Amino acid sequence: MKKLLFILFALVTITGCTQAQNAQSDEKSNPQIQKLAPYRILNTDSVYVTPAQLKKNKPVMLIYFSPDCSHCQHMMYEMQPKMKELANVQIVMITFTSYPMIKAFYRDFGISRYPNITIGTEGYTYKVQQYYKVKTTPYIAIYDAKGKLVKTYEKPPKIEELIKVVKKA
Repeated sequence: MKKLLFILFALVTITGCTQAQNAQSDEKSNPQIQKLAPYRILNTDSVYVTPAQLKKNKPVMLIYFSPDCSHCQHMMYEMQPKMKELANVQIVMITFTSYPMIKAFYRDFGISRYPNITIGTEGYTYKVQQYYKVKTTPYIAIYDAKGKLVKTYEKPPKIEELIKVVKKA
């Protein structure tokens, strides 16, 4: 019985390690995400926004989120006191949820205070979600000033780590 449990444990451990390695290699092996997603989102002013509106030669942090996701809300609470350190980064927050939900999120978190944040919904097209193969929110992709992918996060990292990665971008 002990041998059977040991073999089962070993099998689960090996499988888990293999999956973790595959997840880490996805961003490098997936040439699609090396460039920013070609999004088209409806922002809180009822205007469609695309990557063409981004400023040139500035890093971009794309955050795929859901306004009712507790992890996304927690991340926003942690980011707010650090926004001065992120002022040079264009933050694009994209969701699939309804327009009224992004308006409420925008209002509740005072996003109008941060001119470097664009927030909008892609509606039910799920193009950005499919582009990055988003499984959970928030999903974060950081691009350098030249538009090259620096790092992706499938789970929210510590804000200090985000700031460190963005400063290198």
